Amino acid sequence: MRFHSVTFLIFFAVVGVLFFILPQRFRWVVLLVSSYLFYLSGKPESLLLLAVLTLINYYAAIQMGRKAAKKERGRLLLLSLFSNLGLLVAFKYFNFFGQTLKIVFEQGGVFPDIPIFHIFLPVGISFYTFKNLSYSIDVYRGHIEPERHLGVFAVYVAFFPQLLAGPIERARRLLPQFHKPTDLDDRRIIRGLRLILWGLFQKMVVADNLAAFVDPVYNDPAHYPGVILLAATLLFAFQIYYDFSGYSDIAIGAARVLGYETMENFNQPYFSGSITEFWRRWHISLSTWFRDYLYIPLGGNRVSIPRTYLNLLIVFILCGFWHGANWTFLFWGGLHGFYLVVSNATERARGRIVQEIGLTRTPRIHRFLKWGITFSLVCFAWIFFRANRLSEAFFITTHLFAGVENLFRMDLLRMLWASLPAGAEWIFGVVALGLAEASRFAVRRKRYGETLFNVPAPLRWAAYYGMMIGILLFGQFESKPFIYFQF
Repeated sequence: MRFHSVTFLIFFAVVGVLFFILPQRFRWVVLLVSSYLFYLSGKPESLLLLAVLTLINYYAAIQMGRKAAKKERGRLLLLSLFSNLGLLVAFKYFNFFGQTLKIVFEQGGVFPDIPIFHIFLPVGISFYTFKNLSYSIDVYRGHIEPERHLGVFAVYVAFFPQLLAGPIERARRLLPQFHKPTDLDDRRIIRGLRLILWGLFQKMVVADNLAAFVDPVYNDPAHYPGVILLAATLLFAFQIYYDFSGYSDIAIGAARVLGYETMENFNQPYFSGSITEFWRRWHISLSTWFRDYLYIPLGGNRVSIPRTYLNLLIVFILCGFWHGANWTFLFWGGLHGFYLVVSNATERARGRIVQEIGLTRTPRIHRFLKWGITFSLVCFAWIFFRANRLSEAFFITTHLFAGVENLFRMDLLRMLWASLPAGAEWIFGVVALGLAEASRFAVRRKRYGETLFNVPAPLRWAAYYGMMIGILLFGQFESKPFIYFQF
C-alpha cells in the first residue's frame, strides 16, 4: 500500500475515525492492527520477520532493565545486535557477499560453487532494524527505561506512517507519546493534512514527472549526449529530494493527524554551504543515527586526526552500504566520506585563501561560491547513487561535458532536441520544480519564520487548491514506488 494511492487515503481515513472513536486505552490496538494490515498489503511474508524482531528486542530490553551488572546487560545487547544485524545481512547482503567472494576466489584461480538464494527483501527492513537497534542501545546505556507494554512497543516498531521509509524515530521521543491521550484537535489535524497534501504534490507532480526524464537516460546512458547526461544528473538531484521529502512529509503529516509529533527529516539541504552542513540537513534521522550510534562510539573527533578521518570514512561507507547491496552505493558513501576528510584537512588553508583574495569582504559572493561548490559535489556523487552499475556511473562522469563546446550550433541543437526523452511529463515536472523551489526560496528569505501557512487565508486556500488541481491534472497516478522503498 503506497502513500500516494487512493487505497491508502481510504485506509488512513478509516484508521483515523476508529482511532478517535475508541477510548485512549484501546488506541494502541488500532495502531498495531492498522500497522500490521498496512505491512501485510505489501509482502505478507515479511510480517513474521517484523514480529519476531519485535519480540526479541522487547525481551532483551526488559531483561536489561532487570540487570544491574553491565556485563549481563552487554550479553543481552549482543542478542539484540546479532538478531537485527544478522537478519538484515541475511536478507539484504548475503548474495552480495557471496558474489564478491566468488570473484575474489576466481581471481586466484579457485572456482567455488557459492549458491545464490532468491529470497525476498522485506520492505522497510533497514529502517525498522535501526529503530530496534537505537532502542536497545539506549536501554543498555541507561538513557531510557525499557517499555514494559508489549503492545505499545510493537506499535513503536511498526508505526505505519514510518514503517517503510522512516523517519527513523528515536524511542525516547516517540514511545512516551503513545502513553499520552490525544484529543481531536482541529488545528493539529489541518496542519497534518496540509503537510500530507504538500507531500503528495512533491511526489506525484514533481518527482514522478522528473523521473520521466531521468529514468530513460540513466537506464541507457550511452545513448544520450553529454548535455542530456548533465541535465538528467541535475534533475535526479531534485527527483530524489522531492521523492523522499514527499514521503517524509506524508509520514510526518499522518502521524500529526493522529496526535504524534515526529522528527523533521529534511531542512532545505540544497541550500547548504558545505558537505558537513548538507548532512545536517539531508535525511536527518539517518545522519544523526550514524553520528550517535557509530561515529561517536568510534571516537568521533576526540581522537587523533588520522583516526578521525578513518572514522568518517567508515561511517559514510557503511551509510552507503546501508542503502543497498551494490558497489554504486558503497562508492557514493565513500565519496561523501572523502569529501568530509578533504574538507577537514583543508579547512585552515581554505580560510587563509578566502581572506587573502578578499572574499570575507563580500559575504554574499562567498556564500554563493560555497553553495555552488557544495551543490556540484553532491550532484556528482548522486551519479553513483543513481547509476545501475559502476561502469555506467564512470561512463556518465567522463561524458558529462562532452560536446558542450558545440552546444550553440543549430544543427547540433536540433540533434539535441531530437535526443530528449519522449513525452511531456518531464516538462510538467520541471515547471512544478520551478514553482516548488521558488516557494522554498521565499520561505528561506523570510528566515523560516513565515511560511505559506502564515499568510492570509485566501492565499493559503488558493495554494491548497492549486496543489490539488496540479495533482489531478499533472500527477502520475501509476503508483511509481518511492525511491527509498528499495532500502
